[in-house]
Formats: sequence, C-alpha cells, structure tokens
Amino acid sequence: MIKTKSRETKYIITILIILVMGILLSIGGFLIYASDYYPADEIAIQIMQQQDRVEIYENLTIVSPPEKSDVGFIFYPGAKVENIAYLPLLEKLTENGITCVLVKMPLNMAIFDADAAEEVFDKLPEIKNWYIGGHSMGGAMASDYASKNRDKVKGLVLLGAYIYGDYPPDQTLTIYGTYNSDLEKYIDYTENIVEIEGGNHAQFGNYGQQKGDPVATITSEEQQDIAVEAIIEFMNAR
Repeated sequence: MIKTKSRETKYIITILIILVMGILLSIGGFLIYASDYYPADEIAIQIMQQQDRVEIYENLTIVSPPEKSDVGFIFYPGAKVENIAYLPLLEKLTENGITCVLVKMPLNMAIFDADAAEEVFDKLPEIKNWYIGGHSMGGAMASDYASKNRDKVKGLVLLGAYIYGDYPPDQTLTIYGTYNSDLEKYIDYTENIVEIEGGNHAQFGNYGQQKGDPVATITSEEQQDIAVEAIIEFMNAR
C-alpha cells in the first residue's frame, strides 16, 4: 500500500512539473512574441519631441491643438505597434482643434486594457464632447469600450477595424484601404464607411510595412490625410 501511494505521488508530481513547465514555456513564448513589435518611424519620433504640444502622463500622451476646443479624441493603437507611431495622424487632427489622447497599452496590445479610456476624462474636464477610436485591434477594443459606455462618448472611429460589440453604426465611422478589403466580410452595416483607394492596413500609422499587408499605391501621408478629412467631417456632422 505504501509503495502504491509513493508511485501515485511521484506520478502526480511529474504531471504537475510538466504542467508548470508548459505554462512557463507558453508565457515565455508569448512575451517573446509581444516584444517583437513595430517601432515608430523618425517622423513620429520628431512629433513626440515637440514639448510645447505633447504632454505625457504615464500611459497617456496628450497632443493639444493650437487653439483648444471642447472636442477630444481617445485613440487605441494597433496590436504590437509602438503607440507613438500614430502621432502623425493625430497631429493632423489637432490642427483642426481636436485634443487627442494616445494610449500606451500593456505589451502594445489594447486587449489587455480595453477600459484605458477611463483614465482620460478626469484629466481633461474641459473636454465636453469625447470620441474614441483606434486602429486594428485597438479599434476593436475602442468599439468594445464604446458599446459599454455610450454615455461617455459621442462617436466611434475605426481605422482598419469594424464594430466589435453593440454600438450603433450611425454613430460609427469606419475607414479602411482597398488593399485591406478582406475587412469587408466582417462589416454588416452600411453607414459612414470610407474606403481609401490604394490604401492598406498599416499606413494609418508610421511604423513601416507590416507583415502580410499588401504594399499600398499611395503614401502613408496621403492615406492619413484622407482619413483625417473623413474624421473631421464625421465629427462636425454630429
């Protein structure tokens, strides 16, 4: 009986060791995967260094317009993309009087902090009209937040993403490039959709070519200009 129990104990210990090793290997593999992110390019870095208009509060980067208004835009970056890669796009929005708040996500993945917007409102009480949006996974998580907090945001802006959750399409702007047209199969609504001819998935940010993304036939600046124009028109109409 004692020998039988001893064998059972050894068996259980062996199983536990295997399980722990499997978990550790999985965690290690994920951390390696997450650490291999897309860094921002030099254009974005230069904007980051504009101390007169860019302020950093822990995981929030606030880009202020030359002339402030009561409109603010919270932006969630795409997965595995350095958050400041979206500063060129957001800077263009600030030129139209919109205060932009760029969120830095844990491990560069918005899925780990979909409620990050909660930290923003108290920091900028002068903003009365809030919009939220994001790129790719960031757009999905922004959509998830908006669907659960409709009283806090006036509209949703999705770049290379589609509505995730229960949020009204008529309060949503969806923008994607023609080289990201596979997104269409997930879009089951028709309101406020802008398709950018020649645009791809990555060029909403400044982080270079993304793996698996077709090469765009327009520049990132052109793609962002079209997106900004659509965003401004969407916000002005609300």
